[in-house]
Amino acid sequence: MTDVHSVANKQMSDHTEMKMADHTDMNMRADAEMTNMTMSGHGDPSNQDAMAGMDMSDGDMGDMDMDMPGMGHMNMGAFKQKFWLSLVAAIPVFVLSPFMGLHLPFHFTFPGSDWLVLALSTFLFFYGGQPFLSGAKGELKDKAPAMMTLIAMGISVAYLYSVYAFVMNHFIAPSGHTMDFFWELASLIVIMLLGHWIEMNAVMNAGDVMSKMAALLPGSAHVLQADGTTQDVALAKLQEGASVIVLAGEKIPADGVVQAGTSAVNEALVTGEAKAIEKHVGDQVIGGAVNGNGTLTVQITGTGESGYLAQVAKLVADAQADKSRAETMADVVSRYLFYAALLIGLIAFFAWTGIAGLDTGLNRLVTVLVIACPHALGLAIPLVVARSTSLAAGRGLLVRNRQALETAGKIDTMLMDKTGTLTEGTFKVNAVQSFTGSADENQVLGLFAALEAGSSHPLATGILAEAKARGIKAPAAEDVQTLQGVGLQGTVDGTEYAIVTANYLSEHGIGYDLAAFDKLASAGNSISFLLAGQTVLGLIAQGDEIKPDAQTLIDGLRAQGIEPVMLTGDNQAAAAVVAHRLGDIQVHAELKPEDKAKIVRQYQSQGHRVAMVGDGVNDAPALARAEIGIAIGAGTDVAIDSADVVLVKSDPQDILTFLHLGRVTTRKMIQNLWWGAGYNILALPLAAGVLAGIGIILSPAVGALIMSASTVIVALNAMSLKL
Repeated sequence: MTDVHSVANKQMSDHTEMKMADHTDMNMRADAEMTNMTMSGHGDPSNQDAMAGMDMSDGDMGDMDMDMPGMGHMNMGAFKQKFWLSLVAAIPVFVLSPFMGLHLPFHFTFPGSDWLVLALSTFLFFYGGQPFLSGAKGELKDKAPAMMTLIAMGISVAYLYSVYAFVMNHFIAPSGHTMDFFWELASLIVIMLLGHWIEMNAVMNAGDVMSKMAALLPGSAHVLQADGTTQDVALAKLQEGASVIVLAGEKIPADGVVQAGTSAVNEALVTGEAKAIEKHVGDQVIGGAVNGNGTLTVQITGTGESGYLAQVAKLVADAQADKSRAETMADVVSRYLFYAALLIGLIAFFAWTGIAGLDTGLNRLVTVLVIACPHALGLAIPLVVARSTSLAAGRGLLVRNRQALETAGKIDTMLMDKTGTLTEGTFKVNAVQSFTGSADENQVLGLFAALEAGSSHPLATGILAEAKARGIKAPAAEDVQTLQGVGLQGTVDGTEYAIVTANYLSEHGIGYDLAAFDKLASAGNSISFLLAGQTVLGLIAQGDEIKPDAQTLIDGLRAQGIEPVMLTGDNQAAAAVVAHRLGDIQVHAELKPEDKAKIVRQYQSQGHRVAMVGDGVNDAPALARAEIGIAIGAGTDVAIDSADVVLVKSDPQDILTFLHLGRVTTRKMIQNLWWGAGYNILALPLAAGVLAGIGIILSPAVGALIMSASTVIVALNAMSLKL
């Protein structure tokens, strides 16, 4: 059986066409073209894989996993353990070994102390240095040496030369003295582990997006047997073609088609749009959606790779894998420093070997490479990130990927999901009109409320809320039935009424006030008509409210030269109205999840730097694909786990705060990179002996002092970051 993790990682070499669920617009009652609520197919029916049975244990927040640049998949608990054990092992090394040849006040020795330093340093190199050695292996394999390669070079040279010095001092030439670098080895490993731990603490990982995908599904399904009984079957064993019973309030176990029953299905966790959609025989349902008050019999049509959630997971995984290849500023600086140190060191080695012999040449080479060790560089970015994420958290921003801070100042296009980001996602009654003297507006609203009393449709919710707000007590309705793709019908006080769309009236030749309809529909409202026999008694117009701060966001983005673009699964007409109200922003409507990710790619292929804002599972692929993914905190866990930044307060204006924070953070990062690596511009040539002819040569001790000073400056500069 195939679970979400394997689905996400499997290479789709046959380029199978993804058939994602076609989201139905919430305004379907009012739109002529949206007359049914079916969902599109969900993949190859021959697929027998099940999206279930996954191990959720790796989602434990106490032992988080995290991808660090150049370091692969790192376990935060293991990293913390490496730091503390390495620190314990390093303390005796600091006390028992000299610092770049200098004997510090707290330095002392005893018989056999050199052997203890060798043993502890060997442990530090292979245990504490393992993440950096592994990271360097990956960087070199990709032909992209960066921070990990620079660190690995430093600790390897320091360790190997120190072992050589130990052998020389104890076995080959005990009368002389060859300087070792055990002190530098221990300090570099401990500082690098500390830097990465600081960064991992600051940049929180809220969990595993694939685990959250699986958590949307139940653990088992009630499979209908031939004799009419049901048997609970683990989801991993659920087969396509099986019929399952979904009770009220339960999650639908997999994609399928309704065979019997009627219910309102809440798909908000999956589609991010409609909160409840009426489902009838023949309608398709998505695995993970929550059933309402009715009982449904569903024939399974998609499990495993063919399921909707698995395909979304595949899109997210692919996008995150692509984005993880992006280089950080520290990577770029480290690469140049690596090549510079290696080149200068080799030139110094050959030059001094020819001038003063092999021992002098080797000493110069090792001195250059050890001085190039990025103590300060390793802390330059993590300390800024820690400070920046702390400031962000205080303002309702959770920064989960530090690369987003570096990229914020380069964004030129902001793609935003409409519902939940720019609009409230709830329908409000904007107008009630009566077309007959036999019923005023409140009576029309009361009849609407009577028919909608048993429905959980978002439009019904808005009508019932308006009736309650006006203090209208709706009469009792009997024999209420759904008119599929149209509305409702039922009997109130012996009279049959119906709630219908404009299309229904036109198709049945029933006249209505077209001017009133056009005026309200053009304002982005969903229009429902109340019908008694062949007479239209009135209408109700409902619309999704734009968030109060949405306009401020749009204006702020444009002031920064960022083009706002709205993406939505809603119909073009409704989307166009919202776009117009927000200042005629660009809009792409009637989108499926894979469409949003494709649009992100389109903008990127045109040279744009793209940020994406969303809150639903259907936004997850686009969030992961964009240079910066920004999730609304009130959205789904899947969307949040796919994003780089989370707006905890769900306030659109916080996007502007993040962009500003990104710019000031980037400035601090650049400053720290200069302090962390800039001293090498002078130190490396001097250590190589370019000015030896006039008596100036940088000793290892002086180089170490300069290196230590830059580390202190980097720390103080990071703490000075303010908003």
